[in-house]
Amino acid sequence: MTVFICVVLFLVSAAAANKSGDDEWVHLPNKCEVCKFLSIEMKSAFEETGKTKEVIETNYRFLDDKGAPPIKYVKSDIRFIEVMENVCSRIMQYNLHKERDGSNRFAKGMSETFSTLHNLVNKGVKVVMDIPYELWNETSAEVADLKKQCDVMVEQYEEVIEDWYKGSQEEDLTTYLCEKHVLKGQDTGCLKENWAGKKGDTAAITEDKKKKKGKKKKGKDSEDGQKKEKVKKKKKKSKLTDAETSERKTEEAGYNSDEEIQKKVPLNQDKTEL
Repeated sequence: MTVFICVVLFLVSAAAANKSGDDEWVHLPNKCEVCKFLSIEMKSAFEETGKTKEVIETNYRFLDDKGAPPIKYVKSDIRFIEVMENVCSRIMQYNLHKERDGSNRFAKGMSETFSTLHNLVNKGVKVVMDIPYELWNETSAEVADLKKQCDVMVEQYEEVIEDWYKGSQEEDLTTYLCEKHVLKGQDTGCLKENWAGKKGDTAAITEDKKKKKGKKKKGKDSEDGQKKEKVKKKKKKSKLTDAETSERKTEEAGYNSDEEIQKKVPLNQDKTEL
């Protein structure tokens, strides 16, 4: 009975929001939010592609018939172009979390609201909404608009991003792109909004699991490296010990070299006259 009441209350609030107009129900992203998530995904993309040691061979020839030196992929134009072309498609991994405020309503993972509704359906509770069940996991209008604005912003500020990429990259991309260029003299409040998460938030739990998994992998790699180093040291020590033992036996027998051993070992073969 309690579950049924909760579902009814949710439906009533959704219906009330729909009646009040699309402007209040659909809250499209502003310029600050678009730049924030563009810079976040761009930094993530550059981090992912910056781990390779791949080298690009060039076929250019100079007048002296010497070939151009190879270019590191991490410093290449190819890497920059690939990130620029695909960065906004990463926005489609986001979902709308209406239970959150401000820019925090955009996040990866299923929202707390829809997670609760899915759990009710799995328990056999009949949930009736204006949105068909098949469309629950479809891209929302807000996320679609976020991706659309992202494409426009990338095109408008391509040269600015390229200057950062070809520079030292010491300055944070969000600060460089958003604060100093896109939002210069405008409201930058959303850039400081961070979601602390709360108990039961499925999206926050998923992100924490990913971070912990990454830390465990790094720790495991470090442990494996230390174990291999210890095995190498043991083998080396074992070889030295064997050599020292052999040398001590030789010294105890009163021999100083292989030549002395050969001199003192009698020959058991019979003499042969020529």
